[in-house]
Amino acid sequence: MAAHSAAISMSKIISPLWGGRFGTAAKVLGTTTVTSQRNRSILTGEHIPPPAKYGGRHTVTLIPGDGIGPELLSHVREVFRFSCIPVDFEVVNVNSALESDEDMDNAITAIRRNGVALKGNIETKHTLPPSVKSRNNVLRTSLDLYANVMHCQSLPGVQTRHKNIDIIIIRENTEGEYSNLEHESVSGVVESLKIITRNNSLRVAEYAFKLAREKGRRRVTAVHKANIMKLGDGLFLQCCKEVASGYPDLTFDSMIVDNTTMQLVSKPDQFDVMVMPNLYGNVVSNVCAGLVGGPGLVPGANYGRDYAVFETATRNTGKSIAGRNIANPTAMLLAGCMMLDHLKLNDYATLLRNAVLTTMNETRLHTPDIGGQGTTSDVVHSIMKNIQSKGQLTADL
Repeated sequence: MAAHSAAISMSKIISPLWGGRFGTAAKVLGTTTVTSQRNRSILTGEHIPPPAKYGGRHTVTLIPGDGIGPELLSHVREVFRFSCIPVDFEVVNVNSALESDEDMDNAITAIRRNGVALKGNIETKHTLPPSVKSRNNVLRTSLDLYANVMHCQSLPGVQTRHKNIDIIIIRENTEGEYSNLEHESVSGVVESLKIITRNNSLRVAEYAFKLAREKGRRRVTAVHKANIMKLGDGLFLQCCKEVASGYPDLTFDSMIVDNTTMQLVSKPDQFDVMVMPNLYGNVVSNVCAGLVGGPGLVPGANYGRDYAVFETATRNTGKSIAGRNIANPTAMLLAGCMMLDHLKLNDYATLLRNAVLTTMNETRLHTPDIGGQGTTSDVVHSIMKNIQSKGQLTADL
């Protein structure tokens, strides 16, 4: 009887969490995001998934990455196989220790061929020469994945200081301080250029406002440091104001980044949709992930005109816990759900997402990052059993 009541209670949680204003992740991070395909305008809202191949199955590039990436993506493949999801993975390994670009070129070529990728974070080694750029950054700039989207919301069963958090973060993804333009002009003096362009600022702002309107949001906040960087951040802020004038139904405001971080940890409920340049997005995304329980819970997506790449939102490798069977698989599995929505495999996405959330509500299965003693494989096995219990056609456990 108790189990039956818990199941009913969970169904009530899942429905508003992923379907209503408080929890539109299934839609925000999936089918209706503004990610057009193959020469479609990003502003039209058209969404055409990559072509199905081999009898209706989709081929997706899979990049294991470093740290916990390979083991988590192995579990994703296991769950997809078990659930008979019509997706085939083309695995492309990228070696972060190499200085050559050959493996990265292979990965980018595979994504261009397939249109979609699921990846683990690739370590950026500080010991390599300055000429060796972050492979994660190279991937985003090469494919023009200009918008990073993260939906940060409270999840069932996870105890945190703040409740009912529901914030969408849109981060400019290819410019700013991540432009990798720095040099030592004289010994002991390094110049690092922050690049902000009108074109990129306008399309990221347009993405944010369009997404906010589609999801029934009320407010868009631009995060900046225009009081100091009057030209660079000033240009980004001005572009946001210009776009905001075309959305009179939405409230627009702005906030300086240092105040933003303080406001997030004290009164996060004041934020709705946030848009910001690259580096601030990195900081704010990590703060927001911490608010809802940590990096193991939040998925992320990188969108461009032609391609989409899905990964965990905070982009950390988790190197210290790799191979110990204690990494939280939630973020990576939810990234897989976002990918399925993008491919218009919505029924599979919903089935998997609900199974993940149901398992999240089982405190005994919580991994150490959220205060439990569960293992990665325990969580994954429970998710598959939940999928099986719904009568879904499955492979053998």
